[in-house]
Parts: sequence; structure tokens; C-alpha cells
Amino acid sequence: MKIISEEIEILPTPITHNSLGPDSPIETRYRELTPGSSELALMADSLFPSGVTHDSRYLLPYGIYVDRALGPYKWDVDGNRYVDFFGGHGALLLGHSHPEVTAATTASLSQGTHFGANHQIELNWAEQVKKLIPTAERVRFTSSGTEATQMAIRLARAATGKKRVMRFHGHFHGWHDEVTTGYQGHFDGTAPVGVLPQVANQAVLLPPGNIDLVAEAFANGDDIAAVILEPIGSATGMVPIERTFVAGLRELTRAHNAVLIFDEVVTGFRVSAGGAQADYGIYPDLSALAKILAGGMPGGAIVGRKSLMDFLDFEASKDQQREKIYHPGTFNANPVSAAAGTKALSIIASENVNERASAMGEALRTGLRKVLIEEDISWGVYGRASVVHLFTNPKRFPLDPESFSPFDFSSDILKEKSPVVLNRLRLALLVNGVDTGGWPIGLVSAAHDKSAIEHTISAFRESLHMLKRDSLL
Repeated sequence: MKIISEEIEILPTPITHNSLGPDSPIETRYRELTPGSSELALMADSLFPSGVTHDSRYLLPYGIYVDRALGPYKWDVDGNRYVDFFGGHGALLLGHSHPEVTAATTASLSQGTHFGANHQIELNWAEQVKKLIPTAERVRFTSSGTEATQMAIRLARAATGKKRVMRFHGHFHGWHDEVTTGYQGHFDGTAPVGVLPQVANQAVLLPPGNIDLVAEAFANGDDIAAVILEPIGSATGMVPIERTFVAGLRELTRAHNAVLIFDEVVTGFRVSAGGAQADYGIYPDLSALAKILAGGMPGGAIVGRKSLMDFLDFEASKDQQREKIYHPGTFNANPVSAAAGTKALSIIASENVNERASAMGEALRTGLRKVLIEEDISWGVYGRASVVHLFTNPKRFPLDPESFSPFDFSSDILKEKSPVVLNRLRLALLVNGVDTGGWPIGLVSAAHDKSAIEHTISAFRESLHMLKRDSLL
């Protein structure tokens, strides 16, 4: 296997308001189509930092403002329709406004939004989770995936009595202090702004995919409480990892009394109904879930072995004469989220949702690849199941789109982007009726059909033509 690599640290390159240039035809056309979004963006600038409420929604000159969504589509305030691959940040495997999920959510709303008490719906939700996720002996709901990974790390430290957590460059586990080092930068272990150095120092940071380095780290230290990773690779497989590497982690964590944590916030219920762990047949000790879990509503969960989850249990902690992990959370198992999640997971369990989404994902990858070959553009298309990645090859390495494999390139190369090309590609796709977010491309749902995929492929071709006319290809 040929690995193309450059020993560089990829940091996000800021795009200034002048980066597109006043004469960009792509930006001009985008502005012509989205005057309503432009007006709302001006208002947002006075309300939010950078005018956004989530970093990935930041786009220059401004992002679209959506009015409604249905199935694989969404419409902005100017009436423009987009095939959506943002997918609610990965939450919408069933597509937007699935009628059964919407009905279940509406019915729950009519009964009350917050009981401050136990309720039947949370039991139904947990039963669906246990039905699908192989390792879910016990379930604890949270409000987000970030909270789920935070709890996973705390459980691992409590169970092992160890301090350090092994993580891999570029793997995203939320925004709490424990996991910020080594995601977009600070690969040397230094603390990002606002994070205490003594917190950042607890991370054992390694490049992904090299099991020998993992074994060496365990051999050189006995204070590793856990290994946490995105099981198909960073950024939901943008930098993929082999199954053999994950299997090696399972063996090493068992041998060294460390907890193996799968961050299945995105891959859970998407790679397969049982997540990446069911697809691999490799079972972690703990798993962090969110996104699809709550059917498009807010919600997360930590699931795993009962012996670990017992650190949250009043009786078990008392019996073991140990301190219980304190875990409140105002919106844990919120009834509306529980109703949406229960219905969404029941559909996933009973219908061929994953198969449909994965088939459409493969159709999209095939179509995009064909466009690149026909347009003689040395980019690569890849991904797994219903996940689609586009490698834009900013360093212009020799590359055949037909035979491209991401395993031939190192992580720093795969994650590097040309800010100007990426920005104009996103705008061009929006102009042509496709919203991919900043991935680029993104996540396919079971609601995407042949028509939506064909439109996207056509829009991709026209967007490349626009980039060529802008002298960017």
C-alpha cells in the first residue's frame, strides 16, 4: 500500500470577507438567489459571534436561512429548494419530517414537554437502544453527544483508577476540555485556548491506524484508563481506519485493563442498525450515542457493560462501598426527544432503512466519481454506507478518480482543504440546489431517492464548470 504523506500540522485556515473577491461570479449568483438569507445574516451578526450558533454553519459571504424541510429536501426563506446532505448534522437518517416521527413528537408535545419525573417513554426509548446496540447492557441518557463522551471518560477513570485517555489525531468527540487537544490542531498535546494545560496533558495523542504505536504507548505507561475513537475513522471516515486496527485496540485494551470507548455519535444506527460495532463484530466496553438516537430531536446516551455503568447506580455503589458518579441533567431523557427517538429507532429496527440509505450513498459516490473521470479532475470520492466524502486534492498529487483509495494518503493530506476552492464549491452547489455543508458532500438518508441523487450529480457537474470558469480548476 502506497502512503502519500506530508509531515505538516493542518490548522483551519480562516477565510476573510475578501477571500472570494468582488468579481467572483459564483458569489454574485449566490447573492442574487438569496437576498432574504442575506438580510437575516446581517441581523444575526449583531446577535451571535460570527453570526452563527454552530461553527459548521459558518459560510462566507453568509449561510442560507432555511424555512422548512421535508424528506431529502429543504427550502430557504427565498424559496430555493436544496437536496440536503447536511442531514441535521447526521441526525436525520430517515430524512426531514418523517410522518411517523413527526406524529409521535406532536403527540408527546401535547402531553407535556418536561415532567421532571420518570416516564414510560424513556423506558420505550431505552428498550429500542438495547434492541439495536449489541453492547447496551445499561443505558444512561444525556442531552448531547458531547455529554455522552464526557461521561464515558469519567466512567473509565472511575472503573480503572487511572488518569490518562488515549485519543487519535483528528477524531472528534465533542467540545469539552478533555477532547479538544489534537482535533483541529495542538497535535503536540499543548492546550487550546481556554483549556488548562494539566487537562490537556492527560491525553495520549497518537496518529490513527498504527497499532504498533498504540502497543508502545501501553508498554511505556500504566496509567491509560481508556482508548476512545471514531470506529470508522476521523470525521466519520474522512480518514478511514482498517478493521484490523480496531480489532487490535480491542485486544490491547483488554490486556492492559483499559476501557475501549466507541464514539458512535454519528455512526450509531447509520453504518448499520447496530452501529459500526455490529458491522465490525468488534464490541467496545462503552459507546457514546446521539444524533439518530433522538430522531432529530436533542438527545444523547452512554451505553455499555453493566459493571461500568454501575458507577452511576445508587445501590451498586453502596454495595461496593464506593463513591457514586453524580449525574444530573435537566433534559436527560426529555419525553419529547424520547418519543421521537423511540419511533425513529423502531422504524430502523423493522424496515430496511440502512440498506436504502447505503444504496443511495453508493449511487451518489458512483455518480460523482463518473463526473470527475469525464471532467478530467484529479479528485477522489469515497466513503462507507451512507457517508460520502470528496477529496479535493489541493496539492494536486497524481490521482486517478477511478482507482482512488483514501488508504493511499496520510491523514494530514486527506483532511487538508483549499479554503477558497471549498468555499466556492459550497456556494456553487447551493446555487445549483444542493446543500452539502462543509464536509464536503456529507450524509445520505433513506429519504433520498433516484431523482434527488441524479439532481445532485448534475449539480456537481455544473458546479465544477463554475469552478473552472472561476479559474480554480
